[in-house]
Amino acid sequence: MTVDPNAATQDFPSPGPAPAENPGGASRYLVPALVAGAVAVGLGAYGKVHDPAGTAFNLAGFSSTGAVKSWLATASFGFVLVQLTSALMMYGKVPGPSWSGVLHRWSGRAAFLIAVPVAVHCLYALGFQSYESRVLWHSLLGCFFFGVFSAKMLLLRSERLPGWLLPIVGGLVLTALTVVWLTSALWFFRTFGVTT
Repeated sequence: MTVDPNAATQDFPSPGPAPAENPGGASRYLVPALVAGAVAVGLGAYGKVHDPAGTAFNLAGFSSTGAVKSWLATASFGFVLVQLTSALMMYGKVPGPSWSGVLHRWSGRAAFLIAVPVAVHCLYALGFQSYESRVLWHSLLGCFFFGVFSAKMLLLRSERLPGWLLPIVGGLVLTALTVVWLTSALWFFRTFGVTT
């Protein structure tokens, strides 16, 4: 088969001007913010209207559900500290191995999975409480943690985010879980002793 270079060519429509690049607009920020608010408010509302059951689970070898929760919360907080360290490595703030990104992802997954039974127990067994400032802050920031965590997971799927956004959202996650741990597990250990 030969091709005549002088043969008439079929007219194709001109591609026209390239469409304006829309990096996702406000929706890529609005949707995660709305989901975060819905998760936080939903958890808080459930905890407030639900009649506290008193207990939800216990594990063999532990003396009380408070001890179980405190140790699980401490393990989750430990993984959050690994998250902070690996994030600093990823952003080049401290030296680290090439697998710091993998460490960051898996430590986050571990922290979340360990925090879930603690939150389930808090909401189901105790509910959203406000009888003293420590408990109120614990309830508020517990709900806020799961909301902002949801937003972070959604933002991770977005492309071309501003470089400052994920560190700020990650910092909010870290701060919320830290205060949740301080107002629960650390309070438990200081009040009842480091016990299982």
